[in-house]
This record gives sequence, C-alpha cells and structure tokens, in this order.
Amino acid sequence: MNRRVLAIGAHAADFVWRAGGALALAAEGGGKADVIALSYGERGESGELWKEEGQTVENVKQIRHAEAEAAADALGADFRCLDLGDYPLEVDRDALGRLVDAIRELAPNVILTHTDRDPFNPDHPVAHHAVDRARALAAGAGVASAFETISPPQLLLFEPHQPELCNFTPGLFLDITSVFERKVAAMAEMKSQQYLQTYYAQRAEQRGNHARRVSGDQEVRQAEAFMR
Repeated sequence: MNRRVLAIGAHAADFVWRAGGALALAAEGGGKADVIALSYGERGESGELWKEEGQTVENVKQIRHAEAEAAADALGADFRCLDLGDYPLEVDRDALGRLVDAIRELAPNVILTHTDRDPFNPDHPVAHHAVDRARALAAGAGVASAFETISPPQLLLFEPHQPELCNFTPGLFLDITSVFERKVAAMAEMKSQQYLQTYYAQRAEQRGNHARRVSGDQEVRQAEAFMR
C-alpha cells in the first residue's frame, strides 16, 4: 500500500465513510493519502448543524471544513475542498479544470470515487462523471498533448449507502482491520452526521465477513468494498 491514493467525494464527509480505511492503509504503509471534496455538503449533508438557530451557509462550511480536516488528519490524509456547492452539485468547465489540475498535481496511483448511479443522491453521479472525465484529461486522454500529463490512475468506485440500488457490485474487498480504529476516530470527527457512524461501522463488519469468506483469511475483521 505504499501508493498515492486519492479519494474524491461529492461532499466533505464522503471519504470518511466509504474510503477511510483505504486512505489510512496508504498513509500507514508509507504512501500518500489525499482527499478532494467537490463541495462541503452544506445544504444537504449537514442536518444537525441547521438545527441551530441563526445558522448560516458560511458558518456551516467553516464547521464542515474543520470536521473534514480533523477526520483526514486521523487517517493520515490531506484534505482540500473545491467548494462548488451541493444539491445541486454542478461541475462547469472552470471547475473541471481545477479538478484536472489537482489530479495532475497529486499524480495518484489510485482514485476512489462514487458510482455512476444513485437514485437518492443526485450529486453522487455528477461527481462520478466529473472525476471520470478529469482523470482522462489529466492523463492526456491517451493522445500526445501540449500540457503535462500523468500515468492513468486506477479507478475504483467506493461503496454507496444503498449498494443494491446503485449498480454496485464489489470486486475488491480491502482488509482494514489494522486501521479500523483510525477510521472510527475519523468518523467521530464528522459530528454533523453522527447518524452515519454506526451504519458504516456495521458495514465494515459485514464486508469483513465477506472478505473472510472469499479469501479464507480468518484474521480479517473489518473490510471496505470497492468496484473496479
């Protein structure tokens, strides 16, 4: 895992639930772990914060940034946000260019992002298509070009909240047993979405069971699932 791993999410907390273990493994193994959030999820992902009287969008963004930075730090990752807005997330030409530049700069070996379908969250497919296109542009789209390019990163899709409804078929189970406590600590930092912490801890246990069955390794306790 001494690789450069980049998780790109539609919202500030997406990386924590879906790829926190992968990022922690990369960092612990001597690699580089980075996170790009396309938005803070200030409108649709911050329900707890909006219960406070007099709350504002800018204050929510500041809180979400602090939470995401703390979560990334718990995993050994670096966090940045493009602040494109959410619900709806829209990635125009300029935003796509910023994403391409960031991918070129970080030059990851592996990119982790959303599936291309999510009937409950319209921002996630938008993020998928933007990342898929930005990855191709950063790698030169397979042709000689006048700008700097990188080797095409491997693209893996992390597990959505409702996998059966998002065309998600896991093709890789990653053993995160050794870093699971770091993922738990990172999830605890996302206080604006506390309701997801138990769900994704349970999901890691379930995927750990699947990983034991397909690998025969009885030492696996927790895992994350990815789609190639």
